[in-house]
Amino acid sequence: MGFLLSRRWLLFAIAVAALSYLAYALGQWQFDRQQDREERNALILANLDAAPVPVADVLAVDRPVARADEWRRIEARGTYVPEDTVVIRYRTRDGVAGVDLVTPLRTVEGPAVLVDRGWLQTDNRGIDALATPDPPPGQVTVTGWVRVDATGRSAEVADSSARAISSVEIAPTLDYPVYGGFVDLVSETPPPAEPLRLAAEPDLGEGPHFFYGLQWWFFAALAVFGFGYLAFDEARARRRGEDRGGLRRGWRPGGHDDPEPGESAPGAPDQRERSIPPSTGSMTPVTKDAAGESRKAAARPNSSGRP
Repeated sequence: MGFLLSRRWLLFAIAVAALSYLAYALGQWQFDRQQDREERNALILANLDAAPVPVADVLAVDRPVARADEWRRIEARGTYVPEDTVVIRYRTRDGVAGVDLVTPLRTVEGPAVLVDRGWLQTDNRGIDALATPDPPPGQVTVTGWVRVDATGRSAEVADSSARAISSVEIAPTLDYPVYGGFVDLVSETPPPAEPLRLAAEPDLGEGPHFFYGLQWWFFAALAVFGFGYLAFDEARARRRGEDRGGLRRGWRPGGHDDPEPGESAPGAPDQRERSIPPSTGSMTPVTKDAAGESRKAAARPNSSGRP
């Protein structure tokens, strides 16, 4: 197995180790996300099942909502300020265009809480031509789920509209204090004359993280197994006198190995010295009678076999 210390195999081993570690780390990251999702879902379920608490017990002015408080059920009493409604654009439901209407509710405690009153179908009409239904007049008791502010440019408010809800962006447009975060409406008393479609409950699915993690770990194991198999195949080939180009040492085109010294190549005529069998005929000298002497001439075989 000394070939594993060669430059080529060392570089190959380093590459395989790096890829295997990367695949393992990506798999572990997916499993961590799976665990985070499970913990989040357990917290959401506990918050959804809990009894409503006063809004001031959960929210505060100029303070973001804690992640542990998201989806807690709160109750607030106060009066809506319909003229400060913010339209949240591009809220499609079931393939139908619509908007959400966010209206501040000035609580009896003083600060206002932003209430997402629900979804309104727009039929692709512009916001300028949109007739928004009014909230219930007078003092209202609201129950809703606490939500965390959105971030990024989508939350920026322009012309009383935005693409996402954020108290950080909406509060500067108002002349009264505002609690951090916002509330998805669950119920209100008295009910509005024209109710809106309320927000859906949170998605408690765990997603594909577990299967993604298994896939990444499978890739890591496959890389290690592939390296081991190639190393085993290389060792076996070397034991058979083969190189990794697929050619035997001493192999030549035609499928024959180099012959050993003094040995003919397989399939080639034997070049070793052979014995020549004796002829069955005889050689007879030609005589010159006129000269009185005999002289050897070219030998001709006598087909009869006699002199």
